[in-house]
Amino acid sequence: MSEIRCDVLVAGASVGGCAAALAAAEAGCRVVLTEECRWIGGQFTSQAVSCPDENPWIEFFGCTRSYRRLRDGIRGYYRRNYPLRPEVRANVHFNPGNGWVSRLCQEPKVSLAVLEEMLAPHVTAGRILLFTEVRPVKADVSGDRVNCVTFAGTHDGCEMTVSFDFVIDATETGDLLPLTGTEYASGSESRADTGEPNAVDGPARPEDVQSFTWCFLMDHCPGEDHTIAKPQGYEELRDRQPIEWTQVHPITREPRKFILWDDPGWEGVSLWRYRRVLDASQFAEGAFPGDVSLVNWPQNDYRGNFIDKSDAEKQAVLEAGKRLSFALLYWMQTEAPRPDGATGFPGLRIRPDLTGTRDGLAQYPYVRESRRILPVFRVVEQHISSDFRNEQYAEPFADSVGIGLYRIDLHPASETGDFVDLGCCPFQIPLGALIPRRTENLIAGCKNIGTTHISNGAYRLHPVEWNIGEAAGALAAFCQSRKTLPIAVRASEGLTGELQELLRNRGVPLEWPQARPV
Repeated sequence: MSEIRCDVLVAGASVGGCAAALAAAEAGCRVVLTEECRWIGGQFTSQAVSCPDENPWIEFFGCTRSYRRLRDGIRGYYRRNYPLRPEVRANVHFNPGNGWVSRLCQEPKVSLAVLEEMLAPHVTAGRILLFTEVRPVKADVSGDRVNCVTFAGTHDGCEMTVSFDFVIDATETGDLLPLTGTEYASGSESRADTGEPNAVDGPARPEDVQSFTWCFLMDHCPGEDHTIAKPQGYEELRDRQPIEWTQVHPITREPRKFILWDDPGWEGVSLWRYRRVLDASQFAEGAFPGDVSLVNWPQNDYRGNFIDKSDAEKQAVLEAGKRLSFALLYWMQTEAPRPDGATGFPGLRIRPDLTGTRDGLAQYPYVRESRRILPVFRVVEQHISSDFRNEQYAEPFADSVGIGLYRIDLHPASETGDFVDLGCCPFQIPLGALIPRRTENLIAGCKNIGTTHISNGAYRLHPVEWNIGEAAGALAAFCQSRKTLPIAVRASEGLTGELQELLRNRGVPLEWPQARPV
């Protein structure tokens, strides 16, 4: 078993984990960055959600300088390597996929390439030691301090132990929290605990996490047959979901008509353009045979929880989620009603070459909800919901370490099936939400911060998670240089102010403008 010593361990190269490692390395720390998948980048890459959910002003305001560097890098990658049409190349804000969910829709592999470019100088210099395909299996803890974490290879089982001064948990489901004995919550809190109107009325429901999704990419090859094998339990999955073009909104109960793509004989919202990651019309004629679209739809949201389950139970839940995504693809290929009155689109082709997997699904499920630390300060629905704020902004936080905005968007929960969709005010990220109440040298670095089941719905998206990770990395480096602890920084107005000034100098906005951007 190998042993490594570093200043900061970042467990999980998620969106937040990549940002945390960059911030700590740029501050001069020696960083170990680990990742369970082959690809770094989490939502952007291994989970294939490469159409980031962002605020309306993202092209001009509302993200950190390094996140903008990532976005600019993605467009730059296409300009350097792809045969863009001249008018597209000239468009500063061109969207590679022209998906309507985001102003920037791209292939997961492009997100990966740019993230690796951003890390590359630090990896070469030895400031970041990157290990992929490893997962945390145990931790050594003395009192309230974590001394080291042991990782095992996901394929060979070989172990390595990393010791550190500070550790950032940036895993997708807060995997270090149970290993280190850090107190946490999962699923739905009780209304009696949080006071949130949309929290569970009665006891907390730890199993009631948001649904997860096995995403995949597909293109369409007219005249060809790419029909997959019929998934096990197909009929039950199809009917229970249900898998069909018309979906009933979980709150309003109004039907929502979807279509696969635009056609004069079809009325509804185009799912093909929803998360399209490659719009072939933007490139030189004949460069690509057609568009590529990402399938992350209501029809393949799987209601299941694998947090705090045995390995066998977790695997069973994940496999069931995979079968649902394959069932959706098979239904589209064989049974989906077409505008011409026929059924099925056998030319739909899943693209394993674009996800880096054999089966064509993403390397990891799109996880919307993690274990969440019990923090020094917890963000609840009342702080950010537009139903509670008569002002244009959310509750102000004096210890802000960043900003964000997204609707309070919760997909159907695994136990109750509850769905939440609420207006949200532009909000801040409080430092206190990154710091556990007790474990003194662990910092939350992504969706595991001190939100609730409800407020997590607004804090879980790409630019906010990046900002959380960047703040966590900067905090770890600040504590390392000052020989102090995160909870002491938050308790001191002076130290908090110094950290905030450091973040501002990094290009991290800590508050929204006096008036909302137009």
